[in-house]
Amino acid sequence: MRIKKRPLKILGMLVVLLFGISTTFTSDHGKYFEIAKNIEIFTNLYKEINTHYVDELDPGKLMRIGVDAMLESLDPYTNYISESEIEGFRYITEGKYNGIGAQIKIIDDYITITQPYENSPAFKAGLKAGDQLIAVDGKAAKGKTAEEVNEILKGYPGTEVELTVKRPGESKHLKINLIRDEVSVPNVPYSGMVSDNVGYVALTTFTREAGRNVGNALKKLKEENENLKGIILDLRGNGGGLLAEAVNVSNVFIPKSALIVTTKGKVKDWDRSFKTLNKPIDEDINLAVLINHGSASASEIVSGVIQDFDRGVLIGQRSYGKGLVQNTRDIGYNSKVKMTTAKYYIPSGRCIQSVEYMEGEPADIPDDKRAKFKTQNGRQVLDGGGVSPDIIIDEDADSDILKTLSNKHLIFKFVTEFVLKNESVSSVEEFNFTDWDGFVQYLAKNNFDYNTESEKLLKELKGQAEKDGYIVTADIETLENKIIEAKKNDLNNNKEAIIDMIEKEIASRYFYEKGKIEIGLRNDIEIKQAVSLLNNDTEYKKALNKAQ
Repeated sequence: MRIKKRPLKILGMLVVLLFGISTTFTSDHGKYFEIAKNIEIFTNLYKEINTHYVDELDPGKLMRIGVDAMLESLDPYTNYISESEIEGFRYITEGKYNGIGAQIKIIDDYITITQPYENSPAFKAGLKAGDQLIAVDGKAAKGKTAEEVNEILKGYPGTEVELTVKRPGESKHLKINLIRDEVSVPNVPYSGMVSDNVGYVALTTFTREAGRNVGNALKKLKEENENLKGIILDLRGNGGGLLAEAVNVSNVFIPKSALIVTTKGKVKDWDRSFKTLNKPIDEDINLAVLINHGSASASEIVSGVIQDFDRGVLIGQRSYGKGLVQNTRDIGYNSKVKMTTAKYYIPSGRCIQSVEYMEGEPADIPDDKRAKFKTQNGRQVLDGGGVSPDIIIDEDADSDILKTLSNKHLIFKFVTEFVLKNESVSSVEEFNFTDWDGFVQYLAKNNFDYNTESEKLLKELKGQAEKDGYIVTADIETLENKIIEAKKNDLNNNKEAIIDMIEKEIASRYFYEKGKIEIGLRNDIEIKQAVSLLNNDTEYKKALNKAQ
């Protein structure tokens, strides 16, 4: 809902009211006068700009820019949530929203369906990954951001939306009518056995019932597998969610009444300590938790708690580094502000919040600059900049070639062509991608190239050397030629990782999220490491520093 411009005198009355209220506190603290003064200055500025600026302005858009700029100066997690964005906020907290049920992304300048959720309105209407949205309800979609189109696609259950779609392999645009509905995205999309005696549970977000769903998955695995010896909890790419659910997920493995997390902020009355409330499902079974750079917030609470209590072994890469707590406050007109109100501290006393940011992302903090703490068994752990795993495995996705294939959506587009030629594939267990030469030819046909970090640094060096008057052209050209030769081998050197990416994308087209996870498990280095560790009691106890 767009708020229309109201008489400006109302703004003036509002300032007077706020000023009058605030000045009653000036005897207690001078900052209240500063707040009132600056509100009045801002309102006067806003009024003058809207009244006298040379071009016609959108008052709502102008105010949004100002609000976003103000909040951007604080931290990346304090945000304004407008009425039109409430559905997105609901999804983050509940795992539900009202809309069509599909992921979208801009690919080749078009809003593109990347994955319809199984049994969603999009799925039932026949939308497919690769479909490009030409128009929504007759209005052109090209040129709009994914966020803008998402706002249009979301809406009340039972309402209709018409999509004009350009489908790969079709010469004419398709008209597809969908009836919006409530879309529920499971937070535990898959659980099952990954070996004869090791189970696996994937948790993708900490929405409501996350603890219950993880617990139920573990119960089912125990009931159906008498020889179950270990469990892998996969938190890779899990950006977090509800703090209460982090406590509940921890409680699946941690005893009742254990202190899980403490929050501390400026308002001391809001400080809280959270303990487990229930008897755990299993506090003894061997446990491995998988984390990576995308594991954040609630994921870091759970993985940090498991580490602090020496309850399980962490495997993967250092986590994101978000140790802040957000709360939402209503601010009128069905809008909210989500703001950071506290930092959280896990049982060892450490806070994993990154203290340095670069371009809005946590910067890597060297271990020697991080404070030291102890786990229950006396193992050293560090604060600041995320949770460090007990067993570190280098991540393939850090390579330049894999990043480029992903960022340019080349694997996505290749698989779209693959699907056009293959109506079906064999089961997840039997399917293997074997047309490597076909993929290489596809890249050549699309003039695939990429810049490595080395090339970027050489370019900077060349420019600086010219400025400084040094003649190093021949030396730089020699290095550039060596890099070009090395890049020719990069595809084959990364063949295994690229085939894994292709197989996951193909599985998602035919078997959706569950199939993507299942096929990924087959090639997963971290899963193999976890299975090996969980089956070796000596090595498992050694990793936790337990007595033999």
